[in-house]
Amino acid sequence: MDNILLKYVEYLENKNLSKNTLDAYVRDITKFSDFIKGRKEKITEIEVVSVMAYVQYLQKEGKAASSIIRNIVSLRSFYKYLVSKGIINENPVINYEIPKIKHNIPRILTIEDVDKLLQAPDSTTEKGIRDKAMLELMYATGMKVTELLNLTIYDINVKFNYVKCRGAKNKERIIPVGSVAVKYLNKYLKVRPDLNVYNLDFLFLNLKGAKMTRQGFWKIIKYYAKRSGINKYMTSFTLRHSFAVHLLQNGADIKSVQELLGHKDLSATQIYSTISRKSKIAEVYKRTHPRA
Repeated sequence: MDNILLKYVEYLENKNLSKNTLDAYVRDITKFSDFIKGRKEKITEIEVVSVMAYVQYLQKEGKAASSIIRNIVSLRSFYKYLVSKGIINENPVINYEIPKIKHNIPRILTIEDVDKLLQAPDSTTEKGIRDKAMLELMYATGMKVTELLNLTIYDINVKFNYVKCRGAKNKERIIPVGSVAVKYLNKYLKVRPDLNVYNLDFLFLNLKGAKMTRQGFWKIIKYYAKRSGINKYMTSFTLRHSFAVHLLQNGADIKSVQELLGHKDLSATQIYSTISRKSKIAEVYKRTHPRA
């Protein structure tokens, strides 16, 4: 299996997948391989019942439906590769029905909550200046955390107020940046040389001078949410979701929001329209109902 997996990893690397996607594929297949070994089966000789048993195993582990679906997709891709290379004759996962996933509506912050969050960093310290610039830029652009942390100093243009963002499969998009975010980016760029002890091109660095990690950024979000008294459930995507809904609430058309977010499919953006409409209905109700 190890040799087959190595060959498969090489194949995936040639497909120019993102590091996160590649890691997920490898992690899923490795876990499945360990499960199959535990059943005294060979990974090249399994049938669909083995896949069913694996799904039940993941469910008992308490894995979310989205995680189980990703595992099945990873297995389909792996076995499709094995078929294409003549290692097996049939894909045992091809007819396995993927469970439907319930799409939860993303939770967002109000504009007032966002203001509290963005005002939380202490702008008299280098760390606070960096954190303020990161949060302002994220809310100004709606970028994903990975996109934000992969930015280099060459991707931002504070003179013409835009940022060049690389999304999935290195696809670039240009996003305008508001004047407030530009103001704090300029402040950060003045103190950034003090942090950049290793002479890196990444825009945002941790306090040790290395590239900031997703976990590090998430800790920052949690810290400032607590500090600003925001008791809502938050994830590292909350500012991105809030960015999209606030644009729609203020009259942006959905196609423009789709382009700003880098969504390939419009349906991924339409969920924000649902949130926007519900917010407007609630607002009208509170404003007009006698006992609201």
